[in-house]
Formats: sequence, structure tokens, C-alpha cells
Amino acid sequence: MNAQELRSKYIEFFKLKEHAQIQGKSLIPENDPTVLFTTAGMHPLVPYLLGEPHPAGNRLVDYQKCIRTGDIEAVGDPSHLTFFEMLGNWSLGDYFKEGAIKMSFEFLTSPKWLGIPLEKLGVTVFQGDEIVPRDDESAKVWKELGIPESRIAYRPREDNWWGPAGTTGPCGPDSEMFFDIGKEPCGPGCGPGCACGKWLEIWNDVFMQYNKTAEGVYEPLARKCVDTGMGIERTVTILNGKQSVYDTGIFAPIIAAVEKASGYTYGSDPERDKSVRIICDHVRASAFVLGDPKAVTPSNIGAGYVLRRLIRRAVRHGRKLGIEDRLVLSPIATVVVDQLKGPYPELEENRLRIAGELDKEEQKFLETLQKGEHEFEKLLPNLMKDPRKIMSGRLAFKLYDTYGFPMELTGELAAEQGLTVNWKEFDEAFKKHQELSRAGSEQIFKGGLSDHSETTTKYHTATHLLQKALRIVLGDHVTQRGSNITAERMRFDFSHDAPMTAGEISRVEAIVNEQIKRDLPVTMAVMDLEAAKASGAMALFGEKYESQVKVYTIGDFSKEVCGGPHVEHTGNMGTFKIQKEQSSSAGVRRIRAVLG
Repeated sequence: MNAQELRSKYIEFFKLKEHAQIQGKSLIPENDPTVLFTTAGMHPLVPYLLGEPHPAGNRLVDYQKCIRTGDIEAVGDPSHLTFFEMLGNWSLGDYFKEGAIKMSFEFLTSPKWLGIPLEKLGVTVFQGDEIVPRDDESAKVWKELGIPESRIAYRPREDNWWGPAGTTGPCGPDSEMFFDIGKEPCGPGCGPGCACGKWLEIWNDVFMQYNKTAEGVYEPLARKCVDTGMGIERTVTILNGKQSVYDTGIFAPIIAAVEKASGYTYGSDPERDKSVRIICDHVRASAFVLGDPKAVTPSNIGAGYVLRRLIRRAVRHGRKLGIEDRLVLSPIATVVVDQLKGPYPELEENRLRIAGELDKEEQKFLETLQKGEHEFEKLLPNLMKDPRKIMSGRLAFKLYDTYGFPMELTGELAAEQGLTVNWKEFDEAFKKHQELSRAGSEQIFKGGLSDHSETTTKYHTATHLLQKALRIVLGDHVTQRGSNITAERMRFDFSHDAPMTAGEISRVEAIVNEQIKRDLPVTMAVMDLEAAKASGAMALFGEKYESQVKVYTIGDFSKEVCGGPHVEHTGNMGTFKIQKEQSSSAGVRRIRAVLG
């Protein structure tokens, strides 16, 4: 079974179980400053898991593109990927543990669907602790379905518990499904969830049944939800009897493109094979980030930094295959676009942008490498005078930190001259650098739920007022290109090709504050997308919408398709003040504003 067949079967199965298919969302989360990318299928559904009604109903199914970079060093092994596709189904206060588990079991084992033999399946459930009891309810359902006790593993909170991502909020135990790939057990305690590689996780059912309070109390939720996730790449791997996600048809054409670019034949050498796999993964991830409607470009901060790291890491591994001073990533990305433009048409729409940005960043990095080599050569005369033939870690880190020169290349150049590098000193400098970086950006990388506090809700509502005010002052060409909201401020990106004048900024502020003073009511209606457009509702640039959408109307001033959250009246929002207006990218301006 290939990826497209799995996608189709999954959607078909859950539609037969009365689930409405919804659209997957952008890789760049909207109004969530806590994460850089959409990391799971549930991420775009957080408002609905927290209680908002979804316009499509309380049973949902979709496929979602995701990126996770926490395990980037593990990419290239049999199962880890930076970019992956997630299949998901949700119950918003409808069925719970028994319903979710039985549907999961049917889809996995029925000959009509995946037909996985019962003896190949194992599961894990929450083992309980001093705060929350063991999840015997889930274990009981699995036993009734035929999973023996020996293949039901009870795992601790770090393995089988979801959330809350912040200090408070919805959370609960989960039950994970594993496939036995046939390896010998690593020992007497080997079972589902063991990290030895015998068991490959393919699906996870999360049962959100508690709310953690500020006092640390776990209160039962009146409205219990189910959130599930099945990885397409891993599932295709086991369905085709493969040992690695890279051995499937998903990666075969991308590997062939790397072979063509490098002249290296995959399967000839384990170390070089890993470089091939890393290039495949990183180029695929980069193509999706660059092809996303909410365009990200390589930079030194945030999502742009992750993208730059992926591209440059792919270039470095290309050098290990003998690729030097040539641009090869964009042809590989073209294969990715051709392969996945069906389920993700945005790839085709942004084909030229993907290739252009990859070429630009690859060329820039090649120039960085040349500069780094030049700087090393400048250091060389003094280094050769040292009778110990040791290059200090401080100098090696300077090449890395100041010039972006990869540490392994420093090691190679040093070895060619008979020098050794003091890597312990390098590690100390690197750890100090990491601590400083972490201190400044821990909120960005911590992951988790969007903030739905009263203050943040006011800021979200203010984006509606701001967009309409900008269209009044600057013209109807203005559309939202992205936003980022915290409890302290709002950031709003919009299409406009010139800096705003002081007069234009003052007029926008005045218009927004006038609507706040008018204490306009904020109302919501669910309607089909065409009716929403016909009514004059604005829709977010580049976003995909369901057939049924929420339309928020602010008095007689603003009407937008949006998921929320919003205030009920504008009167208590405070005073709107633009702190800064600046360029964000070509043809896009950025406003930073506060509510006082």
C-alpha cells in the first residue's frame, strides 16, 4: 500500500463512521507564539479541543503536514523524520475511549482496511501514578478485542500522557499502538514502547479527560475529547514489510534524485547512506516550508532559522557524497513537488519560489564555506608554530559562531595539516552559547497550546479591527499575511509595498480606537464558505477552509472568517497603540501594537 492509498482509505473509513473531513492547515501556526511549526495534527484544532464548537461538527477526520525538529540529530535512522504527514480523527465530546479504540482496532486489523495480523500488534496504556489512576478502562477494551495481556504495556507519564503543554489546561492519558517488526526482544522486559527498535509506533489515541488547575489538581472534564494521530510514513513502512521509512516508495524517487546529483549509489556504504537519507528528509521538509502559503524564508531567527539549518545541513551532507561547489538541492525538491502536489497543491503553486529560495540559500552557504576556509588559512601560520599541533576549541568555535563554518569541516581541515582540535573546549563554548540562546527564546521553542487568556483574546479581536482600518486608510489591496499574538502585544503582517506615513499610522489608530469606544457587539454565525464570501466576509490569505465556517461580525465595521477566540463587545479592549511599522519582506509590512 502506498501513501496515497493509505490517505484515501483512512478518510473513507472515518467518513463511514460519520466523521466530517476537514482541511489540513498551514505548517505555520496562526496566533500561536509558543511553537514555530505545526507539530501534530491536533495543533490547528486546539480551540475546539478547548471547547469551541467546530462548524463541521463533533466528529472530524483529516490529514495534516507536520514538522518536528526536536530529534533532528536522529534523522536518518529507520524512523525519525523532520517533515511527516499525520492522519487524525477527533471526537469533540462525542465518543470516548471505547469508541476510539474499537475504531482504531477495526481500521488496523480488518481485511477490508489495513489487514494487520493481530499477533503483530501491541499497545501501551497509562500505568497511573499518585495523582491519576491507571487507565484500566483502555486496557479492558484492548483485552476484549483480543490483544493479550503480554502485549499490553503499562507505561509512565512521560510515555503515555498528553498535556497540558502549559501549566494548566486539558490533558489526559493516551494509548499507543505498535507493530512488531520481527526483531528478537532485547530482554525479559521488552514489550510495546521499548526503545530497542523491535516495536514501531504507528498510532496514538489521546483521551483528554482532565483539566489541570493552577493548584495542580486534576479535575474531570465535563466534555471529554479524543485526539488521534497516525503517521503515514511509519504506517506505509510496516504495511510494505520494510525496516525503514526510507525503504518505501515515499522516498525512492527522492533517493534516486540524490544519486543522480551525487553520482553515489545508495546502499554502498552505511555512513554515506545516512547522508543520503538526511538530504532526502531535509530537502523534503524545506520544500514544504518554502511552499507553504504563509511563506517563510531562510533567516537567523525563528522558523526561518530552522529552515536555514535544514538547507545547510543538507549541503554539508552533500559534501560527504562528493558534491562541492554545485547547486543540487532544487532539482531534488522538484521531485518532492511532483510527488506530493496532488494532496498538497500549494507545492505546485509555489514551485518556482521553492527552487529559487533553495538555490539562493545553497549559494549563500557555499560562499560561507569558502569564507570559512579562507579564515582557517589565515589562522594556519600561527597554529603550525605550536609544537603541540593543537587548535584551541575557542578558535574552532569562533569559525562556527562568527562565520557559520561547520565544526566537522574545521576538524577535517585541521587533520589535513596534522592538527588536532581541542573539542572539549569547543563543547564548553558551545554549551555557553546554547544557554544564552535558550534564555532568550525558551518561550518560542517550548511547544504547546495557544494562549486563550482574556488579554490574548482582546489582541486577537484587535487584528480584525486593524485589518479593516488598514484597508480603509491604505486600500483594498491590504490583506493579512500572518500574525503573532502574546499576552503583551500583537504583531500583524499585511500586504503593502511602501512604508506607512505618520499620518496614515495616526488615522489607523484613530479608526480602531473609535470602534473600541463604540462598544460594538461581536457575533458569530456558522455558514457555508460561499455564503460567507457572498456576505462580504474577509478570509485569511492562503488559508484552507472547510465547507462550513465561522464568520465573526464586529458591529457594522468588520466581518471575517475566523476560528476565534473573540471578545463579546469591543468596549473593554483598552486603547490601541501602534508601536512600530516596518518591512517584513518584499511587499509585506509589519505592525507591532499594544492595547493599553
